[in-house]
Amino acid sequence: MAKFSVLSTFAAAAITLQLLLVPASASPHMKYIDAICDRSHDQDYCNPLAEAVMALTIAHAEKTAAFVAETGKTDPTFTEYHKAYLTVVADLKSANVKLKESPDTAHYDVRSSTDQMKRVEGLVASKNDQASTTLKEMTVQMEKLLDLAASAADAVDDDDENIHRRV
Repeated sequence: MAKFSVLSTFAAAAITLQLLLVPASASPHMKYIDAICDRSHDQDYCNPLAEAVMALTIAHAEKTAAFVAETGKTDPTFTEYHKAYLTVVADLKSANVKLKESPDTAHYDVRSSTDQMKRVEGLVASKNDQASTTLKEMTVQMEKLLDLAASAADAVDDDDENIHRRV
C-alpha cells in the first residue's frame, strides 16, 4: 500500500511538471490540481502533491537566489534581486511548514512572493545583458511555479472560502 502511495505521489509530481508548460493565466493549474484531488476522494492525498509542488518551487527559488548571488559578485545591481529571492525562499519555506495546519496562511505566503517577482521584473526589465536575460527567464518560471504552489495550497484547504479561485 505504501508503495502505491509513493508511486501515486511521483505520478502526481510528473503531471505537475507537465502542467508548468501550460501558458500562464489566472490560476490555470487549479482545475488540474482539483481534478487530481477530487478523484482520490481523500483530501489527505492532496498533501503529498502540494508538498511536492512546494519542494519544487522552493528548489527553483533557491537555485535562482544562488545564481543571483553569484552574479552579484560582479554586478552590484543584482543585490536587490538577491534580496527579493531570499524573501521568496523564506516565504515559501514558511508556506511549506504551514501547509497542513493552515493552508490559507500557506496560500497567502506563496501569493506574497508574487509581489517580489513583480519587483524583480520591474528592476531587470530594461537590462539586456546575458545574466539579466537568464534572470528574466528564471523569474518567468518562478511565477509559473508560484501560481502552481498557490493552487496546490488552496487545494489542500478543505473549506470553500476560496471557491472563486477555482471557477
